[in-house]
Amino acid sequence: MKKESFSDIPQIGFISFINVFDSGQYAIKGILAISYQDGNGDIGLNGSSDTLDPYQKNGPYYYNLVITYFEKQNGVFKENDPIIPFSARMPLFTPNDPNQPINGTILDTLTLNPHPVYDTVKFEVFIYDRALNKSNVVSTPEIILKRK
Repeated sequence: MKKESFSDIPQIGFISFINVFDSGQYAIKGILAISYQDGNGDIGLNGSSDTLDPYQKNGPYYYNLVITYFEKQNGVFKENDPIIPFSARMPLFTPNDPNQPINGTILDTLTLNPHPVYDTVKFEVFIYDRALNKSNVVSTPEIILKRK
């Protein structure tokens, strides 16, 4: 079987974003799907021990799945800092088999404001690996949060 070979700098790709509605007019959650590949499989953090420098809280590498939120205001997308960040700490992807090429899909459920001021948003996403290599940045298309 041929062994896959990828760059040690992670690469991601946008797959989809699905709105999840309850009985209200606006989406309450969204499911973000992105593809990933990494040549040495060093994606993810050990939650209990990866809390010191450089992964400390409030540091630039605390989150390894970095999601920036934009709202379309008067026809222009503007970055908005939500009260609860969309970024996340992904667990180790290869805890028992490091240094192997990996690829797959990351699914992340985002809690959305059920009463948004602006009903059109988008997200930009990138990841860091354990060596602090930053992946490419991908963007979602425009997301309409209101039911049709």
